[in-house]
Order: sequence, then structure tokens, then C-alpha cells
Amino acid sequence: MAGIDRPEGRGGRRILITGIAGTLAGRLALMLEADDRVDYVGGVDLAQPSMDLRRTEFVRADLRNPLVAKVIDSTRVDTIVHMSLIAEPGSAGGRSRMKELNVIGTMQLMGAAQKASRVRRVVMRSTTAVYGSHYRDPALFREDHQPRQVPRYGYTADVIEVEGYARGFGRRRPDVDLTVLRFANFIGPDIETPMTRYLSLPVVPTVLGYDPRLQLCHTDDAVEILYRATMDSHPGIFNVAAPGVIYLSQAARMLGRPTVPIPAGLAGTVTSVLKPASGIDFTGEQLPLLQFGRAADTSRMIAEFGYTPAFTTKEALADFIAAGRVEPLVSHEAIERAETMLGNVVSSVLRRVS
Repeated sequence: MAGIDRPEGRGGRRILITGIAGTLAGRLALMLEADDRVDYVGGVDLAQPSMDLRRTEFVRADLRNPLVAKVIDSTRVDTIVHMSLIAEPGSAGGRSRMKELNVIGTMQLMGAAQKASRVRRVVMRSTTAVYGSHYRDPALFREDHQPRQVPRYGYTADVIEVEGYARGFGRRRPDVDLTVLRFANFIGPDIETPMTRYLSLPVVPTVLGYDPRLQLCHTDDAVEILYRATMDSHPGIFNVAAPGVIYLSQAARMLGRPTVPIPAGLAGTVTSVLKPASGIDFTGEQLPLLQFGRAADTSRMIAEFGYTPAFTTKEALADFIAAGRVEPLVSHEAIERAETMLGNVVSSVLRRVS
């Protein structure tokens, strides 16, 4: 692993984290506060941090405002960790505001970082959702793979545009280490996402005829990689995910949740109906994940960071369950009996038809 870099002059590292109100950003700040090589930790967000931070200076600011350049300049940071990406329109106050916060906010941040001569490292949180989900996808996406269908709207389209701004910044500031981390869906005892809410439903809706592969990322592993990317020099794009995959049907059995198959044409309608009661905010471009799944190759990350995630996908889901986030409603044996019965009924119907 590369050694810890220090900025020119006296003193230790000075780090600014955007989206500090988020769980992962807050946990990263806690780790940096405990590191005596770090002189300063700043956090930018419109909302108060969710963690009990002692040494982190909170700056209430909107990244869309050009004044963010003054924040970077006044704090004299050498590292920026960009965690301020919103995946759910509801939490942003609507789709248009979500796009502004994600895209315009990143554009302003990269522009400010470009002019800041002290900045020597930028770490950006991204997502494996940029690869999309398609029936012709490879078994594992490498970082150089392109999606079969480029999303034109929604969260994924935002992140693709955000990564474009980051790459443009990298070309204009080749002296800066730029690290882009594409995370799989987060799961853990301390985080709530559309995926964790979906898996926690009393009955899990699935797409009829599909059993997608899911790849997850435990929050402990995510924070560890963020910390290493912040403190060490690891320029490049990296997939970050747990080893292995789990089929949606297997996940439902572990969770003690029965499933109900929905025809693909109605899946979007069903999620819209479920949203008010469940808080699930799956946008249209994310629905193919429930059909075709997605898995990413993490060999580049393991080789570069010298770190193998502590949790496999199955273990990450098991830890989520063990924390009491989900109470099994049906025993595994009952689910298996019901699935067997349903399979027998379907087979009988098919025999009669043929």
C-alpha cells in the first residue's frame, strides 16, 4: 500500500467531506477525527450531521452556490471527499431539485477544487448502477465496461454526468489524485436505503419470471475503503462490493419474507403504489435491477488497496438481519413449502395446457 502523503509545509492532513449528514460520511469523519495525522476535518451539508462528531467543523452550505469555493479556500484543505449524492427524489424535495443538487452541486464543487492550489486529492463516491442492468450484461462488470443501455433520466443518469465532471476535473488538474469509488448497494445495521426498505417489506414483490443476482456492500467495508482512499494515494476508478452474489429468492428466504411475482409491465405501478406506505423510492431506471441483477468485478480494488472486504454479500445480509432490522415473518420451512406448492400448481397448469 502507498504511504501516507502529507501536504507541503508543516502540519497534517486537512480534509473536507461533502454530504456530512449521511451515515457513511459521518462514520468516515469519526475515523479521521481519531487519526492523529489529520489536523482538520470539515463537513459540508444542508442538514446537521447525524453522527456525534467532536473535531469536525460543520459548514452549512449548498454545493450549488459558487460560495463553496470560499469554503475550500478558507479551510485550506488538501483533500476533498465528495459524498453528497442523493439517490431518492423524495428526500431531495422532487426529481428536479435532486438533479440540481447532484449535478450542479458537483459541477460547482469540481470548479472550485480546480482553482484551489492546495487540493491534492479528490475522492468521489459513485455507484455500480452506472453499468445499468440488461439481459446481455457480462457476469461481472469491470471498470472499463460500458452499459448496454445508457440511462437518460433518474439517479443513474445523474451519476454518469457527475462522473463526467470528475473526469474533466482530472484532465484539467493532472497533479491531483482523483479516486472514483463505484459502490454496490449498501447494507448494514446502521443505514437505510431503498434496497433495505425493499427487502424489509412484509411481502417482497418480484418480477415474474426473473430471479436477479444481487451484490451488496457492507457499510463497514465501505467506510474502510473510503478511509484508505482518503489517506492514501489510489488514483483511478474502482468497483467496491462484497465478494459473491445472492439471488433475490435466496435473500427472501434468509429474511423470512414471502415473495409475490408481478408481471414486468406492472412493476413500476406496484412500486408507485407501495411508496407512500413503505418509503421505497425506486425510480424507473432502477427497476431493471429487479429483473437482471448486477455484479461487479472487485479485483482491481483488492489489488490496489490491499484490502479484501470482511463481509461477503450473504454475510452482509445476515448481519443486517442479526441486528434486528428485520423480523422474519415466515419460517424458512414454510416458505419452501409454499414455493413447492406453487411450483406444483404451475407445473400442473402447464401440463394441462400442453
